[in-house]
Formats: sequence, C-alpha cells, structure tokens
Amino acid sequence: MKNQIIDFFQKNGYAVIDNIVPQNELLWYSTIYEELLSGKINTGKNRSDLGENLGTSKRVENITQIMWPSDFIEGIHQKPYHRSALQLAKSLLGSDLEMDFDMLINKAPHTDTITPWHQDAAYWVNMPDNRAVSCWMALDKATIENGCMWYVPKSHLGEIRSHQFAGKEGGALVCDGSEAEGIAVPLQAGSCVLHAGRTLHYSRGNSTDFHRRAWIINFRPKEMILLERSMGVDHARTGQAAERKIRNIG
Repeated sequence: MKNQIIDFFQKNGYAVIDNIVPQNELLWYSTIYEELLSGKINTGKNRSDLGENLGTSKRVENITQIMWPSDFIEGIHQKPYHRSALQLAKSLLGSDLEMDFDMLINKAPHTDTITPWHQDAAYWVNMPDNRAVSCWMALDKATIENGCMWYVPKSHLGEIRSHQFAGKEGGALVCDGSEAEGIAVPLQAGSCVLHAGRTLHYSRGNSTDFHRRAWIINFRPKEMILLERSMGVDHARTGQAAERKIRNIG
C-alpha cells in the first residue's frame, strides 16, 4: 500500500482503493451475491432488513443485511477480496489484524431508505484495543443516487458520539451528522473504501432502477476477537451454515 494512502487514512479515517477485485473476478462475486440475496443459498436467521423501521416499502426488504456470508461459501478466504482486504487492513493498523466478521448490505431499487449517520464502534462492546477497520466493496457502481458512502473526515479522532435507536422498535443506530460536514465517496464496481471504527458515515437511499450491492469485511486484532468471543460477542453468527451443505467454490 502506498504511503500516501496510509497517511490519508490516518488523517481522515477513510481511504479509497481502486480495483481491490480484478474486473475478471467481479462476475464470480456478483453471481455468489445474487445466490445469497435471492435465497438460493439459504442464510436463514443471518438475514434481516436494516431498514424495516426506517423505510416505506413493505413489498421488499429496504436494506438487506446478510451476516457472515463467508460461512456459506467454502474457500472464500482464499479468493481475491478477502485475501486483499486482510492485507490492506494489516498495512493500515498492524500485522495482528484478522477478520472479525463480514456481511452483505443491499439497497433495493427505489426503496430510498437512508442508512442513518452512525459510527460502527457504537454497535460494539468496548475493547482494551479499539483498532478496527471495515472494508466496503461495491459490487455495482456506487453513486450518490443509489447510496454511496459519505464520511466525516477526522471524526475517527474524536469520541464515539451519542447514539439512539432510529426506530421505535430498535434496529439501526443513529447519531447527529449531516452531509454538510461529510464527503460523498462514489466507487466503481470492484473498488472499495476502508474506514475506521469511529469514522462517522451514512448513505442516502437508493432512488435508481438498480440494486446497490456492497460486501463489507471488518477487521480487528486477533486478541480482541478472542476476547469478544469469550464475552459471547459473535456479530449475529447463528452457526446455521454448519447445518447445511456449504457451497464449494473449487
């Protein structure tokens, strides 16, 4: 990783990496994503609608979240995205980083449901070592109109802001934030943006005719992952993949 990218990340709390997945590999990821999203690969309770208490559409999931997609795809950690994202995370925050969890987040066409301003760290238990970075890869071109990420530069240097549940029945967390203090980060398909656990971010809803598909991997130090697990924190891992035949990618 180039020093200027590391410097930008340390200063601003996020950084863009072009083509983390080569274009000739992107079709494979898109195919797997569609099998997970369509239910051809049944993810059971690992799947939820993050926009259930935020959106207006009842016909489709507003913001589909599938936790631990890697549990359902045997051998995926040897494929380009997981392998490259891990090396990027190590370059940014240290050689002891490992994958904590991964997830898919999809915004369906015309659901127009925002992801509220928040910091990922607000969802997590407090750790002695709070180093954490998420890699957000676009499977489609991510634009302002379909819900690309927005970040508040340098927000990772401050404390975690006060968060509340966005809906009456819980669900997503939200804190104070605005586009006026943020910067939109459009991406080409196959590119990614990495952000720190305390970096304030959000995205608009999808007002286009197409899906906005993203695959996110979170990393933190191995010792902190082990500590999390000892506390019962596994980021909604149900273990259902072990009860089914996992797809073998060869």
